[in-house]
Amino acid sequence: MKRLKAGPELKMPELKVPGFLVDLYWDLRDRRLLPLVGLAIVAIVAVPFLLGGGSESESNTGVSSLGAPPSPESRSARLTVVQAKPGLRAPKRLRNDHPTDPFVQRYTSADLKGAKLGGGEESAASSTSSSTSTSTSTTVTKTSSSGTTEVTTETSGSPAAPGVPPHLTLYAPAIDVKTIRTETNPDGTKQTSDPVIRHRVLPPAALPSEKEQAVTYMGISSKTEAAMLLISDAVTAVFGEAKCLSGESACQLIEVEPGMPMTFVYGADSVRYKITVLKLEPVVAGHR
Repeated sequence: MKRLKAGPELKMPELKVPGFLVDLYWDLRDRRLLPLVGLAIVAIVAVPFLLGGGSESESNTGVSSLGAPPSPESRSARLTVVQAKPGLRAPKRLRNDHPTDPFVQRYTSADLKGAKLGGGEESAASSTSSSTSTSTSTTVTKTSSSGTTEVTTETSGSPAAPGVPPHLTLYAPAIDVKTIRTETNPDGTKQTSDPVIRHRVLPPAALPSEKEQAVTYMGISSKTEAAMLLISDAVTAVFGEAKCLSGESACQLIEVEPGMPMTFVYGADSVRYKITVLKLEPVVAGHR
């Protein structure tokens, strides 16, 4: 048998491991971390397979868990029938209110019990508590026998602070009066002074002055709106056109129209005072 000639020898290439891998291997071995690295590699390889199998199972279970769509009968069984109540539904805050007649007087006088002077911060806060509500004001006028007028203004439509009275403005009838004094001298001659005019005289006021009170201005008449003058006991005679309101033998209270001069003889010296009411006008006398 002939022997086959040996062919050329095949030489395997020498594989050289990089130096950093060798160093990494021995470093992990010395630190006993090779098992952990192996587990990490296995986990990296197994995760895609586990996730792929889980997604299919989840999709199958998801489809199977969905039930059949509800039938019309089951949906109609859940409907609730409610009785219809057509019409305007009033808000709860207006249920206890009652309509009032706007032509009937509701307020005659103000109740000032428990009122305090000066509102302070509390009254200021209550005045600004409602900025969007609609407000209506009611004004009540009350005239006394002396002619003093009391005006009450009350605002409704916004909540008012409890215990705070409405604002009151007092008006009084003032007069402009002119006085001329005439005195008789011992020789029989007469001496007349220059006219003295006083403006906005409020009742009660002594005329022509506090020292010589010939008459007292008491206000105006509620019927004729003429000035009322109370005659002093020291007056011995009266000259002029006036209406007597009180007195039998001697008139004590007279009613004088503006522009009508009245002459009063006053005192033991018979001094004459010519008093003329020039004008009547209401002025603000104060606030409450």
